[in-house]
Amino acid sequence: MGLWTLLEGCLLLTNALAILNEDRFLAPRGWSFSEFSGGTAKSFKGQLIGLIYATQYMRVPLILLNTICIIVKLVSG
Repeated sequence: MGLWTLLEGCLLLTNALAILNEDRFLAPRGWSFSEFSGGTAKSFKGQLIGLIYATQYMRVPLILLNTICIIVKLVSG
């Protein structure tokens, strides 16, 4: 396992977090950001919800990173 494989895994995990929909997936399970905007944001669940919302705001850089990853895979084989 090399560094490139580790970076690809992190990119795939970030993509998975970025596509989660709040209305369909997060809110019915009690993972809505509005529920954790108070004092419980310091808990592990609150930190995880913050991470999910941070990755959703990073969609444009994710598109660029995915494009770079695809080009490198096409060039290197």
